[in-house]
Amino acid sequence: MLSTISVIALAIGLLCSLIITIDVLRHPQMMKIMNVVWPINGWFMGPLALWTYFKWGRLKSKDNDKEDHRGRPAKVFVSTSHCSAGCTLGDAVGVPIVALTGMMIAGSTLFAHYTVEFILAYLFGILFQFYAIYPMNKDLGKKGAVWAAIKADSLSLIAFEVGMFGWMAIVHFVLFQEPPKPNEATYWFMMQIAMILGFLTSYPANWLLVRKGIKEEM
Repeated sequence: MLSTISVIALAIGLLCSLIITIDVLRHPQMMKIMNVVWPINGWFMGPLALWTYFKWGRLKSKDNDKEDHRGRPAKVFVSTSHCSAGCTLGDAVGVPIVALTGMMIAGSTLFAHYTVEFILAYLFGILFQFYAIYPMNKDLGKKGAVWAAIKADSLSLIAFEVGMFGWMAIVHFVLFQEPPKPNEATYWFMMQIAMILGFLTSYPANWLLVRKGIKEEM
C-alpha cells in the first residue's frame, strides 16, 4: 500500500512540476532563478506549489501587468520557496552520491547522507541566493553578492535542514525496521515529506530575516 501511495505522490509532484515548467517557459519570471525554483517546488509540494505559483508566482512574470498586492506572509512564502528549492536540489543530488559510493560516516549511512546533503544543500542554496541578489545589485561585485547571500540564507538553510534531517531520523530509526533505499519509490516519497517539513521549519527563519532587513521579500 505504501509503495502505491509513494508512486502516486511522486507522479503528482512530477506532473505539477511539469505544468509549472511549461508555464514559466511561456511566462518567464523577472528574477531568472525563479524559473528554476518554482518547478523544483512543484516536485515536493505538488498541488500546493501549483496553486501558489499561479496565485503569487505569476505576479512576478515579465509579462504581468497586474499590481502586486501580496502581503508579507505570501512574500515570505515565496522567499522560503526560493531557499527550499536550493536545499532540495542539493539534497536530491547528494542522495545518489552517497548511494553509489557506499559512503558511511561513523559507521552510519544516515550520517553520510546528513554530511553530503548538508554541504550540497548549502552550496546550492547560496548559489540560488547569489542569483537573486547579484543581478539586481551588481554594484556589490560578485564577492560582495556572495557574502550577502551567505548572510541572507545561512539561517534559513540550517532551519530547513533541521526539519528535513529530523524527519530522516524518524524514518530511519522509528518508522521502518529496514529503511527504504534510494532505488525505491517509498524513499523518495519520504524525501518529499522531508522537504515539506524543511519548508515549515525554514519559514519562521525567513520571516525573521525579512523582518530584520537581512533578506528581501520576494
